[in-house]
Amino acid sequence: MTAESQRSVGGIRVERDVLNELRLDQVAGRRTCSFRPSLKERLSNSVRCSVPQLKRWLLTWVPVLSWLPRYSIREDGLGDLIAGISVGIMHLPQGMAYALLASVPPVYGLYTSFYPVLIYFIFGTSRHVSIGTFAVISMMIGSVTERLAPDAHFLVNGTNSSSGFYINEAARDTYRVQVATASTLLTGAFQVVLGMMRFGFVGTYLSEPLVRGYTTGAAAHVVISQLKYLFGVSPQRHNGPLELIYTLVDVCALLPQTSVPTLVISVVSLAVLILVKEINSIYSRKLPLPIPIELLVVTATLTSYYIHLGDIHQVQVVGEIPSGLLPPAMPDRGLFSSLVGDAFAVAVVSYAISISLGKTFALKYGYKVDNNQELVALGLSNTVGGFFHCYSVTSSMSRSLVQESTGGKTQMAGAISAVIVLITVLKLGALFEELPKAVLSTIVFVNLKGMFKQCADLPLLWKTNRVDLLVWVVTFACTLLLNLDVGLAVSVTFSLLTVILRTQRPKYYVLGWLPGTELYVDAQTYAEAKEILGITIFRCSSFLYHANAELYRQALEEKSGINVNKLLKHKRKRIAKEKREAQKNRKSKQLRNPAFSVNKETEFARQCGSDPCTDSASVGQSECVANGNVNWGFQDEEDTCATSTRIHMSSQSSTHSVILDLSTVGFVDTVTLKMLKNIVRDFGEVDVAVYLAGCQGE
Repeated sequence: MTAESQRSVGGIRVERDVLNELRLDQVAGRRTCSFRPSLKERLSNSVRCSVPQLKRWLLTWVPVLSWLPRYSIREDGLGDLIAGISVGIMHLPQGMAYALLASVPPVYGLYTSFYPVLIYFIFGTSRHVSIGTFAVISMMIGSVTERLAPDAHFLVNGTNSSSGFYINEAARDTYRVQVATASTLLTGAFQVVLGMMRFGFVGTYLSEPLVRGYTTGAAAHVVISQLKYLFGVSPQRHNGPLELIYTLVDVCALLPQTSVPTLVISVVSLAVLILVKEINSIYSRKLPLPIPIELLVVTATLTSYYIHLGDIHQVQVVGEIPSGLLPPAMPDRGLFSSLVGDAFAVAVVSYAISISLGKTFALKYGYKVDNNQELVALGLSNTVGGFFHCYSVTSSMSRSLVQESTGGKTQMAGAISAVIVLITVLKLGALFEELPKAVLSTIVFVNLKGMFKQCADLPLLWKTNRVDLLVWVVTFACTLLLNLDVGLAVSVTFSLLTVILRTQRPKYYVLGWLPGTELYVDAQTYAEAKEILGITIFRCSSFLYHANAELYRQALEEKSGINVNKLLKHKRKRIAKEKREAQKNRKSKQLRNPAFSVNKETEFARQCGSDPCTDSASVGQSECVANGNVNWGFQDEEDTCATSTRIHMSSQSSTHSVILDLSTVGFVDTVTLKMLKNIVRDFGEVDVAVYLAGCQGE
């Protein structure tokens, strides 16, 4: 390649040879051999066992072995200790509160705040996320448990009840725990298998607008589900589409039956929580530790105990919390078949929430989070938790922010928080038995503030990307109206459909040269961009495949002004007319001199290759007759069969060359390949040369 650069007042001018693909391969020295190991070599390397490879394998799959031996107590110990205590204190009320969302007894929320946290400490790669109960995931589990174990299935005939029936709460709660643990085990199995198969990218199919719209809609479900505890009423349980609307209507209808003591407890707890949370937010930099207001509100259990809220005023309280840990047990495998869809939905959503939060902290503090290992770690947390009476977990935004702000630097903070929960379960559980459920509901309410603040995304999305705004709104609406599982499926389908539609309807540009530079930009957007006379440079903003291949060709003809079908139609008419005139000329010449006519037809066949009267598809042959370009013996022999065609086509369009800029096209399929061949062929018939530029190696 020859190149010359000259500096001038206007900039730099570069003159070089134009290279086609073959010439580029020669100049650049294209390698014909592949240096990638064969499939056999890769398989043998993957199963080969050696001490270094075993060490790498252990450090990859058990990350605690890589960072714990280098743990610095002097640098990280104090911060992790304070953060662990702070997060452990938050685990207690949140664990019990979110257990209500999962429709299981509150003590199972404490179990869920212990076992999965320890498993993530061993296998997780994020240093700042707090694994445990989370409102959205708890709500998704709750929708499953209440669907498979509704109150109506546990009605027992009782003489002491005014209606003649009462709910066997012990049997109901036992079965709901079985459903929750079976769903959790299946969720963890999905996550572990996907992580082992390196499918950590599955969470990327849930875009950020989709996740934020979904969690906001789920937060609305959480709010409506907790209203019964705030007002002390018992609305009917609804399932399926419009569940939220029906539940809200029932709660409003039951408002005259509101328990006044329960409402007073709810209002006071809400006021105290909101006030202190705002103080923590405003003075976060001045306070060494956030005020543990959630734990202080739990002291309402003392008030409840001494004035007998549960017995005298019929306020719903937590109830018995057994001391100690339950032995592991295998969940009911008979439930797996009815939980597959729900478990997979929980697996994907919980992973998407966890990995997005983990990557946020990793980017902020400059370390790497392994997508696949995070999926395995979360899956093992759920799998082991399923055997120990836990329900599904993920990262909590509120606890993770507290862990970060109080100085947490490693996963050790999570282990310390688990110890706080363990002490509570073993020795202090009985202290929370008289805690009103209304207090737990207010804790849930206040912790949903961050999710509802996601509504502030809407103005920003309106300004930046209307399609993402549509995904957010549709996801939110589907989650509200269609329930959590069906809403998620519809939202993911809609999100993928927007991607397909955006690739099917990309933007097309005709590029113009920007004087004084080597830049070629959209001629419609930039007024100074000048189209090169006779040359059309065409670019598509998306990759090409079967869904947009035909649209690409239509846009090319529209932008270039070359209507191939119209030009070919005129061409065929002209050829037919010229053939008729040629036949008349031959007949007249035959009448005047028959021998001369035969000789001239032979000469025509020699030059053009066939009889023009029988080959209507050959443009050049017809032109020979129409324009008298056949060498009859009184003009120089030359190939002029297509000359008049070029002249005619140039009168129809001033474009003689089209350059297809494929620099934005990452791949093409067989349909696109045929389309490009047809473009070259059809444009060639109207004497417009087509060139491909910027082609990717693939």
